[in-house]
Amino acid sequence: MQNRISSFPPIIDNDSEILILGSIPGVKSLEKQQYYAHPQNKFWTIIFELFHEKFTEDYTERINIVKKNHIAIWDVIDSCERKGSLDSEIKNEEANQIEELLEIYPNIKAIFCNGGKSYKNLQKILGKNYKIPVFLLPSTSPLHTISFERKLHDWRKILEFIDLA
Repeated sequence: MQNRISSFPPIIDNDSEILILGSIPGVKSLEKQQYYAHPQNKFWTIIFELFHEKFTEDYTERINIVKKNHIAIWDVIDSCERKGSLDSEIKNEEANQIEELLEIYPNIKAIFCNGGKSYKNLQKILGKNYKIPVFLLPSTSPLHTISFERKLHDWRKILEFIDLA
């Protein structure tokens, strides 16, 4: 029997306009209790690049940056069994309450899935024709081996849904 792991609470507030969903935190993230904590994961690099922010390792400051830019972060999986960090090793998963979160935070205009596992699971939860747009973005994981430039280009889509005025 593998250990059961759990996701973190969402990072969200009433100003959030987009929701970025991963699958479930990897080993390094669970150890540090931080979203996207693996040093080779490009999530934070992409976020800072998109919003022309000075990169920092300080997690509190990272959270402040996503909130300032109206971004919410969560995972589609609440808990599961998994050895290692690979999505392909996920077993016996329980879904997070995505629909309830969207009802509580009605300012969310679009959902962006960080990788295929998140996207497939979200379609099971919400259905394919959900009332707000859902987009699949290339995973920021180091295991997804397309170039950083390509990832950054595709992730620019989120800027279309954020009102920074």
